[in-house]
Amino acid sequence: MKIENASFSYDSSRQIFHNINIQTVSGELFCLMGRNGCGKSTLLDCILGIHSLQEGRILLADKDIGTYKPMELARHISYVPQVHIKSFPYKVKQVVLMGRTVYLGNLGVPQNKDKQIVEQVLAEVGISELAERPYTQLSGGEMQLVVLARALAQTTPIIVMDEPTAHLDFYNELMFLEKTAQLILEKKRTVLMATHSPNQAFFLENCGIPVRVGLMYEGQFYAVGKPKDILSTDNMHKVYGIESRLLQDGGWRQLMPVRTDKEY
Repeated sequence: MKIENASFSYDSSRQIFHNINIQTVSGELFCLMGRNGCGKSTLLDCILGIHSLQEGRILLADKDIGTYKPMELARHISYVPQVHIKSFPYKVKQVVLMGRTVYLGNLGVPQNKDKQIVEQVLAEVGISELAERPYTQLSGGEMQLVVLARALAQTTPIIVMDEPTAHLDFYNELMFLEKTAQLILEKKRTVLMATHSPNQAFFLENCGIPVRVGLMYEGQFYAVGKPKDILSTDNMHKVYGIESRLLQDGGWRQLMPVRTDKEY
């Protein structure tokens, strides 16, 4: 995927983001970071085809994203949202099977191949034991793994994630990140993820996968690069307005927030 000189605004009063350039590669994680309102989620919505750019273009396989039909686009990009509304007590395996609908057509019926893919991704994510459970009875962490499995069932080369661990506890957050790292390493999927946690980028980098961070500030990229180069205390102060400390233990890095730069 290639994004060239992308700009977007809801009206003429304020641009949400401008002059955004990204080119992803297979088997890479690209983290979008920045303060609330900087344009991360809106940029993801443009990638998903929900909004159209005001300027610039988004290319998939050298083809403008605006020329894709929704079903065609869904064969290239899958989506893991921050929150999923549990509307009906479908079984977990049925929810994951919904990821195959992009290959079935309007009146298509799932075939044995589709059901086998569902069984495979449930095993890959480690939730085979949940297959027969109503998904309305799952915890938040279990639900996010189900949504991840549904995205994997789409077998898309690109997965977009919008703050996928925002409501998870420490254990489930780490489990989700471990599954994501495994997916990138083994399946060579490209993941574009919005996150508020610099330590997630450090964690995934330490897992041995290629990670880049794009720090968004005032609607554009302030810095783009590897976490170890970009996630500095100076950049945290500039982008987030906080004082922080960088902790290192061998090859492991963590950023610890200390205080905002406002006086109370």
